[in-house]
Parts: sequence; structure tokens; C-alpha cells
Amino acid sequence: MTNPRKPFRINVGFIVSESVGYSRDFDFVFDDIAISDDLRITDFDGVVNIGRTPQGLIVQGNFKGQTRLECVRCLTEFPYTLHWDFTELYAFTKRSVSESGLLLPDDAHIDLQPLIREYALLELPISPLCKPDCKGLCPVCGEDLNLTDCGHRPEPDSPFSTLKDLLED
Repeated sequence: MTNPRKPFRINVGFIVSESVGYSRDFDFVFDDIAISDDLRITDFDGVVNIGRTPQGLIVQGNFKGQTRLECVRCLTEFPYTLHWDFTELYAFTKRSVSESGLLLPDDAHIDLQPLIREYALLELPISPLCKPDCKGLCPVCGEDLNLTDCGHRPEPDSPFSTLKDLLED
């Protein structure tokens, strides 16, 4: 049973004492979980495989879930499905540390929450859209153009639009 305040903290001391090649799966299933203040995921499902190597513990995670994002065009909130995975090494010594800089703590408890958060955030789109053909908001009145047609039409932005005024005179 995991600690409800730190659901991704795992005691891996027993894996450290095993022979090289030993591995174990840890399953995570949550209906709704706050990974951090800025990331809440529903239907969270994932598995982490932790294996013993000569250099440290190799952690391989595979996760999926849904979060809510705001469309950059129409500002409506919509569900977004995430799928992400990662592979990281928790080194036994500083000499074996990889680029990520992860070192196995003395108490042999690792908290996967920072890794899960970091890799999940990397999967979020920079400019999320509720649908590919989202029409956005009217620049004149602010109406959601996906729901109604307010009647405002943007004026053509052309370098020749001033010549049109000459024809009217």
C-alpha cells in the first residue's frame, strides 16, 4: 500500500539487494490524481518496471490518462488524452550518474512523482486546440464562432485594400 500523500514513493531496498537482472513491476491506477498544483489527471493508469543493473536501478515507466486543457482559439476547456513513457537510471554512486543526475537515496525510497510530472508535461501541446478546425472567437464581439455566427466579417488585410477606396471616389 502506498502512502496517500506520496502515492508514487516506492521502497526499492529489496531490489538493491537482489542480483543483477532482477526486475519488478509496480502498477498505478487512480480515478483522479493531482500530480502537482499545475497538473491533474483522471483515469490515470501506469506501470513502472524497476530493474537491477550493475550501475543502479533502471526505471521504465509507461503511463496514460486524461487532463483538461484550454483551447488557444476559443478558450473552452476540453479533455486531452496523454500517453507517455520514460526510462531513467537511479545510480548507486556519483560515478555512475547519468545525464538526469538521479542518485539512489540512502533510505532506498524513490519518489517517481517529479519524473511522472516532467514527462507528462512534455506531452502537452504548446498550442492546444479543442478540434483541428476550431474557428476561435470573433475579434469584434468575442462570440465563440464554433457556436454562433455573429455576422462580423474581418476586413481583408491586403496591401491593395487602399486602392479600393480610390475606385469608390
